[in-house]
Amino acid sequence: MNRNRIILSGGGTGGHIYPAISIANELLLREKHSEILFVGAKNKMEMQIVPKHGFNILGLWISGFNRINLFKNILVPLKLIVSVLQSLIIIKKFKPDVVIGTGGYASGPILYIANLLNIPTLIQEQNSYPGVTNKILSKKVNTICVAYKNLERYFPVDKIVLTGNPVRTNISENRDSFDKGIEFFGLDPNKKTMLVIGGSLGSREINKAIYSMIDYLDYINLQVIWQCGKLYFDEYSQKSISENIRLHAFLDNIGLAFSVSDFIISRAGASSVSELSIIGKPVIFIPSPNVAENHQLKNAQAIVKNDGAIIVEEKELEVLKRKINELNSSSEMRNKLSKNIKKSAYVNATRDIVDEIKKIIN
Repeated sequence: MNRNRIILSGGGTGGHIYPAISIANELLLREKHSEILFVGAKNKMEMQIVPKHGFNILGLWISGFNRINLFKNILVPLKLIVSVLQSLIIIKKFKPDVVIGTGGYASGPILYIANLLNIPTLIQEQNSYPGVTNKILSKKVNTICVAYKNLERYFPVDKIVLTGNPVRTNISENRDSFDKGIEFFGLDPNKKTMLVIGGSLGSREINKAIYSMIDYLDYINLQVIWQCGKLYFDEYSQKSISENIRLHAFLDNIGLAFSVSDFIISRAGASSVSELSIIGKPVIFIPSPNVAENHQLKNAQAIVKNDGAIIVEEKELEVLKRKINELNSSSEMRNKLSKNIKKSAYVNATRDIVDEIKKIIN
């Protein structure tokens, strides 16, 4: 039996990991005897998340450039060299038919070695503004699956395929689970609900802004599902908060939270933007300013320019209360944003990416 052997590399954040897992699941759905190996960065979250989804993962000794504490970058060149050697050993031993990168530190070395050895490669670029690594790798890879138009400014035009970003399966599965979500979160179905998601670890600034307006949210009778993040859950769970607030460290079943939300406050990572486009709920994006190339702001702007969302930057969080009030009080605004953000959705992204993978294997 001819089994496809596939390496997937993506990590550092959920936005890189979950698309890779979605691709892996679709590959197995097409050909259940495929052998799939993940390659990540040691001590990063992919080393815990990927095995929970039933896949094997190997870790490279690699880390990114620390822009805040330059002293921590002393070992970066050595780590890169070691990671390239580790990648060579992994590829020689596993003998993949294709190597796929969805972003993160480990994608660079493993794709670099695959390209050197003439093994078919594919990049899944999630952002509207690509990072330096993918720009460099793009010259050698076979195919670049992208989620935004007009990326020929950064990549060879003949390699670009517009597919969108893969989303987690429980996003689409729970789109119509309103009653189940109301029961799960203990909500009043007659009140509006706002969902706040600041990433898996949480956002200090978003959390501070939400906590500062709890009395106001009570005044306008708004229910809130608040994912404050694992770093901040203990702090906020000990504070006095309203009975209208449902505080969570992390939302394992985000699809249920989406289903009951009238509007959403979110970061603007690539996966978040893709998921929210498919869900089609009104969104206030608060892009993280602490990311490379300020790509979250650019992701959000790509939606906002088509009247599909609202942006509030961290430096202007004082206007957030006013924006919440506008959305809460105007069904016309909510309907307009909902209609327009759906135009950015690519509902068959995972399937289309796997189609491209199959092309370069065969």
